[in-house]
Amino acid sequence: MDSLPLSLLNDFLYCPRRAALKAVEGYRAENVHTVLGSLAHAHADLPGYEVAKGMKLLRALPVWSERLGLNGKCDIVEVVEIETISTNDRSKMTNYKSVCPVEYKKGKRRRFDNDDAQLCAQALCLEEMFGKKVERGAIFHAASKRRREVEFTEGLRQLTLEAIENMRALFDAGETPSAVYKEACEECSLFEICLPRMTCQPGRLKTAARHLFDS
Repeated sequence: MDSLPLSLLNDFLYCPRRAALKAVEGYRAENVHTVLGSLAHAHADLPGYEVAKGMKLLRALPVWSERLGLNGKCDIVEVVEIETISTNDRSKMTNYKSVCPVEYKKGKRRRFDNDDAQLCAQALCLEEMFGKKVERGAIFHAASKRRREVEFTEGLRQLTLEAIENMRALFDAGETPSAVYKEACEECSLFEICLPRMTCQPGRLKTAARHLFDS
């Protein structure tokens, strides 16, 4: 099973065509929103760790799941460690009391299913890696500097697993879905590539194609 980038799950739930333009056709573009997103991630994208209030913060932690065929990284993973003593050679062993992924987003504090599912997919990877249940995570909204807690309920887990399955089916088919125009399209970094107003209307697209090279 080919491994898919975790970040594409957010794109897929926002717009399957956007995800396919990236993963199937290889398009990339930037706009003000992608630049602001990169700035919001600037500190979290520096690999390393720090300790704050008795908690270790792991930055830019690579994560993966062989079961789900996913890979990527977590902006921040907050871990609370428990140090134990081996009874045989008195060497110290470290276990984790809790593991909590934190995703950085550029906007104000608002809830979106695609953001929560992306975070939940990170938790599924961490569960496979650490062998420990991850109960909740958080999204830090840079514009409002507010943190929103996300509980990984059975409903959210099911939504995430179904989205992963549907995304894989789309990419395995190797086809890009037709556009469905909505107001949010104009905020997309691939707007000028997708051309949703035109491509969602086959008749208009054919007319434009006929006149493409008219002088």
